[in-house]
Amino acid sequence: MMAQSAPQLNANNIEEVIKAMTLEEKAQLLVGGGNDGFVGSGAMLGHQKKFVPGAAGTTVAIPRLGIPTTVQCDGPAGVHIDAHREGDSRSYFATGFPIGTCLASTWNTDLVRKVGEAIGNETLEYGCDVVLGPGMNLHRNPLCGRNFEYYSEDPIVTGLIGTAFVQGVQSQGVGVSAKHFAVNSQETDRTKVDERLSQRAIRELYLKGFEMMVRKSNPWTIMSAYNKINGVYAQGNKGLLTDILRNDWGY
Repeated sequence: MMAQSAPQLNANNIEEVIKAMTLEEKAQLLVGGGNDGFVGSGAMLGHQKKFVPGAAGTTVAIPRLGIPTTVQCDGPAGVHIDAHREGDSRSYFATGFPIGTCLASTWNTDLVRKVGEAIGNETLEYGCDVVLGPGMNLHRNPLCGRNFEYYSEDPIVTGLIGTAFVQGVQSQGVGVSAKHFAVNSQETDRTKVDERLSQRAIRELYLKGFEMMVRKSNPWTIMSAYNKINGVYAQGNKGLLTDILRNDWGY
């Protein structure tokens, strides 16, 4: 009796491939930076040099299932990679576009979509697969070190501008990683802070922009935040990731 061959990933058999994955292979795809050697393979971050110098990171390939490596690059202001590569006479400079707050200040979704298209085109041209952006958090703390990346203190403006940006980027055949889901309102102690707020506040303010963007543009990926929300870390928050994002919004 011949052994059944493993399925090879394509757009129509994702569930089949997931069922064929071992627990170790699933863990490999979820390991972040600082965990080299875990489950016998390199972490997402730190192994990107052999693919695209200066990129933010890569995912682990699983050849037996046809799962390729994907390359992620920063970020919200345009493609961030090294401008020069060893042994290559070509330069890899990317366009530096106005950052999120400036884009939102135009109130011009057509313009923002065109910026997204240009960033997506450069992402594809330079060998990356996913742009780590847009930043979809709100301006809530005036001391937040990432406010310049975020669009607005208003969730509706955030949702409209973010949607246009994502649609533009993804029209070029590459993806985004909308971040930071959710309530990343400050950089100070971002891995420790516990953001405490009501369900009404989180849904009507902090998540509304994300919701609009998810429903209208279907981003390739969403980056979870480092902070806690009402005592539970966002990365393991079932109420946030499963109940709201997957079940309520259909992501």
